[in-house]
Order: sequence, then structure tokens, then C-alpha cells
Amino acid sequence: MMKQLFKHNDKLYLILRDIASHNFENKDGSLNMDVLKAWRDYLGGDHVLKHNNRYLIVETIQDIEYETSN
Repeated sequence: MMKQLFKHNDKLYLILRDIASHNFENKDGSLNMDVLKAWRDYLGGDHVLKHNNRYLIVETIQDIEYETSN
């Protein structure tokens, strides 16, 4: 399985799961944040992004810090 990356505001994220937003709606149409957070935690993500009526549960790819030698 290929891992997918998503770029948002000059940051790269590894997509852990892509889920349609209607899966997190209460009966009145409001967002059930507790269920969304539970999914994020279950999958080991550190962030959730909304994109095209979908929620992307992602892991932030940290910038690599390095020094060059002369």
C-alpha cells in the first residue's frame, strides 16, 4: 500500500485515514468532535485536516534539521 502525503500551508502530512465528513455529524448536522478526536487518537494521528468534505487524519512530517560540514 502506497503512503499518501498531503501538503497544507507549506507543511507535509502523512495521511493515515481519509474519511467522509458525514461520518462525524450528529443528527442535527453539527460536528461530533469527540468521535473525530477518538478516531485521530486511535489511528495515532496528531492532526485532523478538512479537505473537500472529508476529514484527513494525519501525522505531521517533521522538518529535518541538519548541519553541513565544510
